[in-house]
This record gives sequence, structure tokens and C-alpha cells, in this order.
Amino acid sequence: MPGTIRKMPQKPRLEQPKKVAAYARVSTGKDAMLHSLSSQVSYYSKFIQGHEGWLYVGVYSDEAVSGTKDGRDGFQRLLADCRAGKVNMIMTKSISRFARNTVTLLETVRELKSLGVDIFFEEQNIHTMSAEGELMLTILASYAQEESLSASENQKWRVRKGFENGELLNWRFLFGYRISKGSIEVDENTAPIVREIFNLVIAGDTFGAISRDLNRRGVPGALGGKWYVQRIRNIVSNEKYTGSALLQKHYRNNHLEKKICVNTGELPMFYVEDTHPCIIDKETFEAAQVVLQRMREATKGRPHPQKSELTGKINCPFCGKNYKRNTSNGSVGWNCSTYLEQGKACCHGKKIPETTLRTVCAEVLGIGEYDAAVIDAQIDRIEVPEDNRLRFVFKDGSVIERTWADRSRRESWTPEMRQAAAERTWRHRRKNQCQE
Repeated sequence: MPGTIRKMPQKPRLEQPKKVAAYARVSTGKDAMLHSLSSQVSYYSKFIQGHEGWLYVGVYSDEAVSGTKDGRDGFQRLLADCRAGKVNMIMTKSISRFARNTVTLLETVRELKSLGVDIFFEEQNIHTMSAEGELMLTILASYAQEESLSASENQKWRVRKGFENGELLNWRFLFGYRISKGSIEVDENTAPIVREIFNLVIAGDTFGAISRDLNRRGVPGALGGKWYVQRIRNIVSNEKYTGSALLQKHYRNNHLEKKICVNTGELPMFYVEDTHPCIIDKETFEAAQVVLQRMREATKGRPHPQKSELTGKINCPFCGKNYKRNTSNGSVGWNCSTYLEQGKACCHGKKIPETTLRTVCAEVLGIGEYDAAVIDAQIDRIEVPEDNRLRFVFKDGSVIERTWADRSRRESWTPEMRQAAAERTWRHRRKNQCQE
């Protein structure tokens, strides 16, 4: 039999202050909208700090195009702080300010509910932690999404009617021109560069050679940037330099993703002549198009390179560009795209042999051999802070650094490279023998 049983008194629980944050967003960068954002931040700061029992965490804000995208920096920081336990409650103006995509909204609300984070939508007077909160949210968010769709369709209609009428809509910048409201003029400082590019392409110079020469001479590119192969290609293929414009070459896929797609016949295009002053005459432009077509024909039969799981993950520390996979003399490695296109004069990023990169990746992941699926699933990006050093940033936020050693010349030679060297030696000997 047990002895005396006593009920132990409970320790009084200290009431913890509720950690409250707010989220504010405006749709455009106009001054009036930015003033609205400033007012929202000021309002929420005073309101939360003046509420007894609340601990003010901060106001997270975004100046975004719409509420349909997940890439809003302020919104993502707010979610990260909620996951870290720094926020118990979020105040926001309305559902449409928080998100107009029903799926995204409900996924976010459910995740935050599982973390014990309440969201209060002032305009709808809804707390997501209440019993009826999610039902009402589903209904109201559907209306918000339809509202977004309606606004998007109205905007599309306005833009397409403008195209049909030959209007140049939202044309803000084109190298070689000065563009202001209702005015498009030739920029005599940069227009000669456009003419030079067309003449060099027609003369047979490669895009790479042209871009390297312009950079070597210190000629500023678009918006003061560097010249690259794709920028040269874009200039030579742009009909606007003839004073005419092909309208609706691109379109957005839908009102949620807003992805820009190339129009390959999904929508009508409109060619409008003499919309603005020309820099290139039509004969010069057509001659350049013949060269471009010849280039396309030369590469028509080549297989498209397969995208690697490392594509877009390795960043150059010197110029900020991504590394590209490159094969040179039978040796496969990764190097900065600026270095590959412009040479050492523009970027001195060091090449990383692919075998070395794969070995280090497997090592930091703790797996026996390189696995592309594991790399794609776990590694967010690979930074190169300096030569022979790699910093692996994982998707969970953890970071691991590793150094790698250069291989000796003998170790770095592949069987293909040895065979090519042997053939060169043999040809050199035969040439000498014939001369004797």
C-alpha cells in the first residue's frame, strides 16, 4: 500500500507577452503608394506598441507588383521569423494584401496555425485561429483571386488593343535611343555603337569577339553594364533599330505566375512601320538577319546540352555571374560565364574540374558517391569566396566550407587528352620527316 499522497501545488505560470508583428504591402512603386506604405508602417508600429500585453516585433513590408508571387522579401522574412518562434501573431490590412493566390494563402495560414501563429485580417475582421477562420478565408480568398484575374484580364485587353492600334506600350529603354514620355529620339552618343555592331556582324566577326573588343575599349553597354554575347545578338535581331516595331513578341502565361513567354503563335503579332526614328536602314538590317540565319543553320543539328543539377548554383565571387559547364581539350570543368565569354581581362575566376567538384560535393553530403538527386534536393547554392575554396549553402540554412587542391598535370589528363597529344606529336614528326 502506498503511503500518504499529497497533491503538489502547481507553480503559477507567468503570462508571457504576445509577440506581434504586422505585414504591409503596396502594389506599385508610385509615390502615392509608397506614402501609403509609410503610413501603414507608422500605424501598425504605434498600434502594437500601444497595446498592453503585446511585444512589438516589427512591421514587415514589401513594395511588390502583386500579391500573387512568393518571392516577396519582407513576406519571406516574416515567415522565417515565425518558424523561429519570434512571432505569435500577425496583423495585416486584408486578405488581398497578404496573398491573392488561394492555394498559397491557405498553405501559409495552415503552416502558421501549426506553429501557433494567429493572423488577423483587419478588413475582414478574421482571426485564423478561430473555428470559422479557415472556412471564411477559403471563401474570401477565392473572391480575391477572381478579383486579381479580372484586373489581369482588363490589363491584357488594354495592352492588346494598344498593340492592334500600333501603340508602343511600356517601352522604357533601348540602347541607342533616349526615351521619355511621348518622345523617342536617337541618342547620338550610343547610336554609332549600334551601327558598328551591325557592320561587324555583317563583316563576319563573332559575337564574342565584338563584345570583348567593346569591353576592352571601355565602351559602356546597356545601362552602363558590360557587353556579352547575348546582348550583341539581341541588338542585331531587334527590328526596332529600323524605325519599325513588331508588337506582342512576348506575353504572360497567367495572372498567378506572370511568367513571360515567347509568342510562337499563341497570340497575334502586329508589325507597325515608321513608329520612331531609325538607326539602321532596312538593307543593313536584312543583311544582318542573313548572317543570323546562317548561324542558326550551322547549329541546327547540334544536340541541346543537358541541364546539370549544378547549373545556376555556383556563383563567381569576382563578377557575380553563375558558373557554366565547359569542355576544353577533353577536360570538363566549371568556370565563370564572364571568363568563358570575355576572358581573363574581365574576370579571373578559376576553373573547377568537374571530377573535383563532384568529389567535394559527395564529401560534404556524407554520401559514398556523387548523386545528382541529392545535390538538387539539399544544396541551395555553392559560393566561391576565393580560389580553391567552396562554400556550400544548404536549403536548411546550414553552411559547410571545403578547400580543394589542384591536380598535377599528369593526373588531370584524360585518356582523350593523351590520345590527342599523341596524334599531334605523330603529325609533327611526319611533317619534319617530309621536310627532310
